[in-house]
Amino acid sequence: MSNVAVPYHVDAALERGLEGRGVSREDALSLMAEAPLGPLLRTAAAVRDRFKSDSVSYSKKVFIPLTHLCRDYCGYCTFRADPQSGVQPYMTPDDVLAVAEAGRLAGCKEALFSLGDQPERIFPEAKEFLKSLGFERTLEYVAAMSEMVLEKTGLLPHSNPGLMGAEDLRRLRETNVSVGLMLESTGPRLGRPGGPHNRAPDKVPSLRLRTIENAGQLSMAFTTGILIGIGETPEDRVDALLAIRAAHQKHGHVQEVIVQPFRVKPDIPMALAPEPSNDDLLRTIGVARLILGGEMNLQSPPNLLSKDYPDLLKAGINDWGGISPVTKDFINPEAAWPQISSLAARTASAGFVLRERLALYPEYVSRPEFVNARLRPYVQKLGGADGYARREVGPC
Repeated sequence: MSNVAVPYHVDAALERGLEGRGVSREDALSLMAEAPLGPLLRTAAAVRDRFKSDSVSYSKKVFIPLTHLCRDYCGYCTFRADPQSGVQPYMTPDDVLAVAEAGRLAGCKEALFSLGDQPERIFPEAKEFLKSLGFERTLEYVAAMSEMVLEKTGLLPHSNPGLMGAEDLRRLRETNVSVGLMLESTGPRLGRPGGPHNRAPDKVPSLRLRTIENAGQLSMAFTTGILIGIGETPEDRVDALLAIRAAHQKHGHVQEVIVQPFRVKPDIPMALAPEPSNDDLLRTIGVARLILGGEMNLQSPPNLLSKDYPDLLKAGINDWGGISPVTKDFINPEAAWPQISSLAARTASAGFVLRERLALYPEYVSRPEFVNARLRPYVQKLGGADGYARREVGPC
């Protein structure tokens, strides 16, 4: 496959990966450990090219951080916060609507709700705020705010509220075209004393896999992925990707998988931890493409690779994720989004065409089991006949 000497068993694994149907755990582990980077990336890119052609997508979104309160204390997170005097525990409905309307005026199609996990379970301030508005739980408030944004702005909600039970998902299905939850890892050591998930009860892998399973049973388009560089092993990464693949093979609902690198930030417990190298990130994306196959939409955030982000295309991604012209990345506030015009130019320079999608990927737009009757008019207004976003849309 190249002039680089490749062991026979690795070359055979690459050949099997080139079929685009997903490789075995044994093949994936050998590719992660032994494959020369060049041949691995060329194989992953060839699979992407065959199944996805030259289109690379993104979603124009507005980021709505409904609350920073969270009952989890992950070692790498700067998004979460404890209650602070003089600081509202949640965005109010007026706050939410103002941000969503600014997004609509800027041409956004997606309203991304991100928030901490179940803060009302440990913070009286959260419980009191919710009660003042007539809610018992944060997930009820997410559902109500999603409904408000959908009806008043026409933006398509996509919520990332943490663990969700079947009833919570069923409620969100009425207003969200898709939902998300990062699996992050299946490595059990991350939850042990000293690990990044030791004080994070909602990061138990089996609980997160249950949410993914529940969403599949309800035919909800789902975004998930892995977070690399937080203390997991290469085997953990492979096993997490295989768990995602298994859920998708069962239900067909995982519309997007993200490979996200850990980034050091000041004032976190992992402030001195090493970041994964660019080559490590590219290798993991390449193996992810070969595990997940050619049909899966694979993404890695461009703002987390700074000026080198076009290199991600060499590893087999076909999507840049959500990009906001209005709000910052509240999860990684130090990493600015690329300008969409620059993103288009640099994507074109790499030989691809940048296309705007909705929060629902094109291949799911035409599948009635994934879009309920209430959401169908909103999706049709914002989407074209090919399932991608319309170039020009008027106010709703």
